[in-house]
Amino acid sequence: MLVFWLRKLLALYQTPEFNKPWSSCSCPELAAGQRGGAGGPGAAARLPQEESEAQGRGRRANLGPGDPAIVKSPSDPKQYRYLTLQNGLCALLISDANNMDIVLSEESSEWEDNDETEIETDEDDDSGAEMDEDKENYEDDDNDGDDEEDPNNSDDMEVEELTGKEEAKKRNGTDKLSAAALCVAVGSFCDPEDLPGLAHFLEHMVFMGSLKYPDENGFDAFLKKHGGSVNASTDCERTVFQFDIQQKYFKEALDRWAQFFIHPLMIRDAIDREVEAVDSEYQLARPSDANRRELLLGSLARPGHPMKKFFWGNAETLKHEPKKSNTDIYSRLRDFWQHYYSAHYMNLVVQSKETLDTLEKWVKEIFSQIPNNGLPKPNFGHLTQPFDTPEFYKLYRVVPIRNVHSLSIAWGLPPQERHYRVKPLHYISWLVGHEGKGSVLSFLRKKFWALALYGGNGETGFEQNSTYSILSISVTLTDEGYEHFYEVAHVVFQYLKMLQKRGPDKRVWEEIQKIEANEFYFQDQADPVDYVESLCENIHIFCKEDFLTGDQLLLEYKPEIIADVLNQLCPVRANLVLLSAASKRKCHLKERWFGTQYSVEDIDKYWRDLWASDFPLNQDLHLPEENKYIATDFSLKASDCPDTEHPVRILSTHHGCVWYKKDNKFKIPKAYIRFHLISPLIQQSAKSVVLFETFVNILSHNLAEPAYEADVAQLEYKVVSGEHGLVIRVKGFNHKLPLLFQLIIDQLSDFSFTPAIFEMITEQLKKTYFNILIKPEMLAKDVRSLILEHGKWSMIDRYRRLMKGLDTESLSAFVKGFKSHLYVEGLVQGNFTSRESKDFLNYVVLKLQFLPLPHPCPVQFRVVDLPNTHLLCKVKTLNKGDANSEVTVYYQVSALIHIKECEDSCLGEEVDRNWNEIMTQQYLFDRLAHEVEALQSLTKSDLVDWFQAHRGKERKALSIHVSMFGITMMLDEISVLSEIYQLTFLPPSSYMKNTSYIRDIRNFTLMLNLLPYHKILK
Repeated sequence: MLVFWLRKLLALYQTPEFNKPWSSCSCPELAAGQRGGAGGPGAAARLPQEESEAQGRGRRANLGPGDPAIVKSPSDPKQYRYLTLQNGLCALLISDANNMDIVLSEESSEWEDNDETEIETDEDDDSGAEMDEDKENYEDDDNDGDDEEDPNNSDDMEVEELTGKEEAKKRNGTDKLSAAALCVAVGSFCDPEDLPGLAHFLEHMVFMGSLKYPDENGFDAFLKKHGGSVNASTDCERTVFQFDIQQKYFKEALDRWAQFFIHPLMIRDAIDREVEAVDSEYQLARPSDANRRELLLGSLARPGHPMKKFFWGNAETLKHEPKKSNTDIYSRLRDFWQHYYSAHYMNLVVQSKETLDTLEKWVKEIFSQIPNNGLPKPNFGHLTQPFDTPEFYKLYRVVPIRNVHSLSIAWGLPPQERHYRVKPLHYISWLVGHEGKGSVLSFLRKKFWALALYGGNGETGFEQNSTYSILSISVTLTDEGYEHFYEVAHVVFQYLKMLQKRGPDKRVWEEIQKIEANEFYFQDQADPVDYVESLCENIHIFCKEDFLTGDQLLLEYKPEIIADVLNQLCPVRANLVLLSAASKRKCHLKERWFGTQYSVEDIDKYWRDLWASDFPLNQDLHLPEENKYIATDFSLKASDCPDTEHPVRILSTHHGCVWYKKDNKFKIPKAYIRFHLISPLIQQSAKSVVLFETFVNILSHNLAEPAYEADVAQLEYKVVSGEHGLVIRVKGFNHKLPLLFQLIIDQLSDFSFTPAIFEMITEQLKKTYFNILIKPEMLAKDVRSLILEHGKWSMIDRYRRLMKGLDTESLSAFVKGFKSHLYVEGLVQGNFTSRESKDFLNYVVLKLQFLPLPHPCPVQFRVVDLPNTHLLCKVKTLNKGDANSEVTVYYQVSALIHIKECEDSCLGEEVDRNWNEIMTQQYLFDRLAHEVEALQSLTKSDLVDWFQAHRGKERKALSIHVSMFGITMMLDEISVLSEIYQLTFLPPSSYMKNTSYIRDIRNFTLMLNLLPYHKILK
């Protein structure tokens, strides 16, 4: 089936409209006879390879041959080459170049190579409270980068540190950054028993200078100066390092970076400082419920299994305990590095606009120096079934940090990485996590027991490694669902039993396969540093032909492998974790490292006996129907109006307007539709804001089931409670996108709710507000907004009002008023005609039947004019269990140019910029060009003078401090809903005595003038 589908897509790419943009691509070929299984291929398709040439200064740039064995998407213009160095290091080279890029980069490289003296020495969310539904972060997960939270960010005009990366953006204009990542096949599983966290600590210490470049912070400074960034992470069996930088400095950056693996200094004097950095990461990780659950489950592994170790490390394990035992941490670090940081454990990925031949030359020259100790690679594959223990098969009640009821069901399975071509866990989680008719969640929602359900394997080291794989199903419960958590688990088990009896369904598997293939063949280009990071880990897992496809495509249908996993998902082998603050009185145990309060008990006898029997199936649970939203038409539409560089207003009435731009740059069969339904009712009071957010959350709840098929077919949607209106965002393949948009408008037009749904949503909204406010960084943001933005109702205001109670009559009246008078602005961009784009606005007006606004509604808040002094507002955190504090310093200035990103790597980035102009009603779509022009006219002295002027006596500065509770309180208490009505203001420390102290925000702001609405229109 996939062979047919890929050929169909390939045939499309060979039509004239597609052939042109990819005529210089080289993609691996679909071998007609290569099949990896009953329904899957061994390789995907490629376009006919053509030689790419460019003339520049009288010479030819040769791309160099890519590796034909590596399967890639036809929409991927990059070239790939895989090689192994003499020291055993494996490298994947990625040339991200068009012809002119090659000419320019080669000339630049030649110039740099001939002038060695030039080498330097070492001298932003959605505003509304969409319910987080058991996610760690309440903010929008959409990767578009669009953010309705504060479309008027220029009002605040924050002065942030001008980093090297931002400087690069103004110099580079439209250049992509070059990037590299290196994965060492060693992680925290290798930690010594007496030094928990040593692998993580070494990840930090290797960056403390090298023999060739001894400056301790030299590499970080070099990257910042040239627009780059650096990061690293340690997992169970892998440690990954990555960086990015402007292309012209890439070779030198590679050399500096490689020295950390060739001859790092790991300065002894830096140990204490870097232990503090590790301890700080540990403190930041402690308030995460996901981290706490992982550590608790890890403690249930068999004795001797490395999952029982404490991977994070902290000051106790890396400083205080070693001192007590006279352990020389420096010597142990060096021993660990020499034993495990060997070239034959390493995979390297580099991406830049140089040719493959140039990249190969650089990589061989630089990375061949990494030593190979010849020792066998660490192997933990013999430590199987670590969770096959009586302790695992029990019920654990856990007190969470956030206010949430959640039931997590988990199974420990044999390692599944080797089945990546079949992806049995993906198939199972797709069905279990389905939200349409016949699904677990659909049934539980009708019972008012659940709000959300997530199932699957996150492919982190904790969930998938060489010794086991975890399959988890997590259900966000309502208050009533918490009281019936055993019944909720039973519904999950009934669904799994139905799947076991039916066996794997080829129609469902091929539907998933088709959806994934569509997305892969028309994929957006990823940010280089994220891309190389992902690939360097893929090389450890997948065979060469699957480096780019192994984590995305379903390649082989093997029902026996899927059935084998399914049959292991039986109730008696499951671990149950019930998260709820309501369990606190029962939780008398405490996990050592994160202080998690929990209890453990046997599964209730009634349920244990029932689940051990041949219990009956639930007739309301069944497989999903065939998906009508899967795109089959990928043709590019012909323009029906003159093409434009920026969006143009193609329809404008008293009801609203729509902006339009046909995509003729990326040439993909996708589109973006965004609409802003503006109403002055929203910001009238804290009550109206809460009613609006309740309305939007109920609308999302109503959409969940009918729109789920579209969601899984890669048609993404989101309804967002913006500051001044309802924001509707829809994107994906344009073929079926109008169906999804119409569904959303229909649900809005026919909006209804029951008292039970109202109760369920408002109770969850209380938890969402609470979970936002207990984060120090979010509280700091809310306090800053409370001080600066006139007329904006803060999260604390909304929380207080919600806790007083709402009624259904108030919501019904608000929704009626909201829909009666609106002004609607839209943007349609991508593979639609202008005529089709007008129809979207016409459909909104037709279905909602609203009247125009009598007066324009501002889409900004006015900002208070701060006095010329340094102000301080210091408050106590609302989370008693969080050891972290937060400091924000805000400077109010007369103007600020936002330095923009590099070139748009995908259509979504272009849409984000255009949508921001519409959301703020500024419509300066060529703002980036104007800002680049303005920045090019600035000198360093201009910037220094400007900065000093706003740091002097006349500065307008506001510091927000959110301070932690004491250590004793932190270890023993957690906050509850009723405790965060009021802010607790604290006096300034001795270091801040010269500041003006804000003790009452309302009284302070009443004395201030308001600045005019701020818009940059030219």
